[in-house]
Amino acid sequence: MIRSMTAFASRTGAHSATQWSWDIRSVNARGLDLRLRLPEGIDGLEQSVRTTLTKRFSRGNITLNLRLTRDDADKKLAVDPAALDRALDALGQVEARAAAKGLLVNTPTSAEILNIKGVFIPSNVSEDDDDLLKRLSDDLSPLLDDFSDMRATEGRALHTILTEHLNKIEELIEKASITADLRKADVRVALTAAMKRVLDDIAEVDDQRLAQELAILAVKQDVTEELDRLRAHVAAARGLIADPAPAGRKLDFLAQEFNREANTLCSKSQAVGLTAVGLELKAVIEQMREQIQNVE
Repeated sequence: MIRSMTAFASRTGAHSATQWSWDIRSVNARGLDLRLRLPEGIDGLEQSVRTTLTKRFSRGNITLNLRLTRDDADKKLAVDPAALDRALDALGQVEARAAAKGLLVNTPTSAEILNIKGVFIPSNVSEDDDDLLKRLSDDLSPLLDDFSDMRATEGRALHTILTEHLNKIEELIEKASITADLRKADVRVALTAAMKRVLDDIAEVDDQRLAQELAILAVKQDVTEELDRLRAHVAAARGLIADPAPAGRKLDFLAQEFNREANTLCSKSQAVGLTAVGLELKAVIEQMREQIQNVE
């Protein structure tokens, strides 16, 4: 059964003093486009999430957000000595360089030095983050299960819509076949009249000559192959939408082939009735193609 590229899911979780919330949504795309908005500072999180999404989904513009909230009230804060030394060395270089050029720079306060990235840290962040990464990775799986279920639900709705379009296309193919057969007599009458107008000095049109012209015209206007190919495309499309494997790209290509045959049918019709059927066929094919854009 086909799956849709349009879906949404969300989930919340908590452990110790940390709470988090996920949300994931997707729309149609030519390939797999991942847009991740994850908190910084958790080593390995982005790579883990990206790898998991790539394994589970093949197409769609997928946006995933993760928001973290930490209660730091019970955590002690500490200064990273190495980071502090690097910051002080850098400040010393700035002051020395400024003095050499005759410039005076203000000496930063202790609070300003502590605001330098990496100097002031929670004392137990490294111990927490290893465990947090595992818990977040475990929590991602049920989120993606919900997300995948919604894509499957939307896919079932798409299956119904596409099946209805294919049924309509089949009806129009048979209608075109009947209309093409009925136009043969009209073609003979029209060609005979046209030849009499051109050859007005001839009392009667030679039957053999008329048969030759009709044969040439019949070849040019024969739509049997187009109708046969349309029937084959319908069968192929039914097989694809019943297959659990991702089929969006194949269906999109098949829709182009549907449209190509419908265009040829219209160009060969040479009859108002058959042209009308061809135009109706093109309209249904376009409606089907629009729905196919959402198939994974």
